[in-house]
Order: sequence, then C-alpha cells, then structure tokens
Amino acid sequence: MNGLSMAALAAKMDGIVSPQAVYKYEAGKMLPDSTVLNALCDVLGVDPDYFFKPVSVVLKGISFRKKAKMTEKEKKMIIGKIKDGIECYYEIEDICGISRSFTINFHDVTVSEENDVYELADRLRKEWNLGKSGISNVIGLLEEHGILVVETDASEDFDGLSGSADGSPVIVLNKYFTPERKRFTALHELGHILMKFSDDLTPKKVESMCHLFANEVLIPRDTFKDAVGNISSKPIHVDQFVDLQVLYGVSVDALMYKAMKLEMLPESRYIRYRQRKNADPRFKQIIDESRIKEEKSDRFESLVYKAYAGELISLSKAATLLQLPESSIRQVYV
Repeated sequence: MNGLSMAALAAKMDGIVSPQAVYKYEAGKMLPDSTVLNALCDVLGVDPDYFFKPVSVVLKGISFRKKAKMTEKEKKMIIGKIKDGIECYYEIEDICGISRSFTINFHDVTVSEENDVYELADRLRKEWNLGKSGISNVIGLLEEHGILVVETDASEDFDGLSGSADGSPVIVLNKYFTPERKRFTALHELGHILMKFSDDLTPKKVESMCHLFANEVLIPRDTFKDAVGNISSKPIHVDQFVDLQVLYGVSVDALMYKAMKLEMLPESRYIRYRQRKNADPRFKQIIDESRIKEEKSDRFESLVYKAYAGELISLSKAATLLQLPESSIRQVYV
C-alpha cells in the first residue's frame, strides 16, 4: 500500500530489522516484538490494531483495464488499498450484524451484439424499479442492492475495476473523479459483473459494450430521443445537453456519444466535435465541467458511526477504521 520494497521498509526503520526479517513477518514465519511492531506502525502510518484485523478476504476476478498506464508497483499499491478497505468494511458489517445479498443474475443471456446490451439495461431498470427517470445516486443504488463500493486514492490513470470478495460483488472507483465520471464508471463496472459476453468478443469490444450499458442505464434511449429531438442536420447548442447532464447525471461527452450510437448524429459530426474539444481549451473546459452534486460511498462511514453510538466499538476503534483522529469523531456527536 505504501509502495515500499522489503529493503526500503527495513531502511526506513533505521535498520532495526533486516529485509529477511520483513519477509519472515509477511510469510508468517516469525512475529515482531513490541519495539519492531511500533516501528512498523510509525513507518507505515497505521495503528497496532491494523495488524490484528479479524477479517481477511480473498479477492477474485480483479483485473485492470488493458489501457491502464500504471506500473506493476502502482497496481499492487491499489490492490493493497482495496483489500484493506474491504476487510474493514466486512469487519464493521460483522460488528453491526449486517449482511448483504446480491440476487441479480443476467447470465441467461450471452451478450454478442449491442441489442443484447440494450435489453439487459432495460431489464435492470425494470428489476430495480427505476422507470425512465434519472438516478439520483448511483453509488447508493448499488450499495442498496448488495454491491460493495470502495473508493480509493489513485492517479488519473486508474478508472475503476470490479470483481468479488468472498463471493460478493465489488466495484472500486477513483475517489478523485468528477461525479459524472464516477457514476458512469460504476455502471460500466456493473456491466462487467452482470453481463456474460460471447467468447467471440475482443477485450476492446467488451469494454465498448460496458460503456454502452452504463450509458443506457443512466439515460434510456427513448427518453434521450424525446428530450433531444431531431439534431441530425441542426447546430447543437451545448446548453441543450447541459440540461440533460444535470437531470440524468451524464457527461456531455457521453450524451454526444449516445447521439452518435443511435444514429441521431452522423459519425462525421461526432468526430468534428471531438477534434474541436481537443483543439479548443475553452470549449473543452465547458464540456468537461461537472454540474451535479458530489456522489460518494458513505455506507461504511455510517456503519462505523452507528456502531460507535451503539457502544459496539470504542472511540479508538472507530478512529482506526475511519483513519481519523479521535477528536474529529467526537465533534460529530451532540
């Protein structure tokens, strides 16, 4: 999680342990004494409780997108943060006596073409009783239906990923992204979880299908067509799509892409739009501006505060789980 090699960690501890000793700690072949344990905590920025977590999870199906530009070191750091976050999540759920269940299974359909994606997006909206309206909180919706959503510190090169932890679906998001991008990425990863793809599809095509799924869940085709009308041969004012951005929490880029996919807009015009955005900084700023409220995963935080208020955990434990000073936690109680 800190990006340190065994040798670098040993060096940061002023040589009180060797890299070989660090290896033995990791492999469970030797235990550190109290002096070493405290030194480890100081260097790694954790409390001693961190090394005695009662929950350990096994991650499966976790993979980074092919276009990700991160180094292997960066990927390992992110995986470490994800595993740590999930273990804390499971621990507080266990303390609160809460369990999650995810029951949707779309694997009766093998996705081989775009119409399959549209059908499954419609099916999801029906099963979750979303109607045709916008989704006010995508992350909250996913958590409500048994999906674990974890946000992590990462560079711009990390979009998100999905997989499972001890059999439960997990979606991981970059906490620094705009609300529109988080919403889209969350539903893109949901597409990976829900859809079974034909073996004939290339990885690039699978990504395209998940993009299509996210776009369609956020704003259904019929709704989009009714709102936009005939734009094939007319100039498009950005404000026309800004209104939809605010109502449905979809970026202008995603709306333009949808218009092109639905053949409401010639591909040549879409290409010109992309070219202008790349060439005109002012235009790019207008297009990329976020216009909806911040959206984040706060279920974990709520469970910790609930457990502390119910005297299920101590103040010190709450501070450790939330990675906050104890004084910050006291301030939110009256």
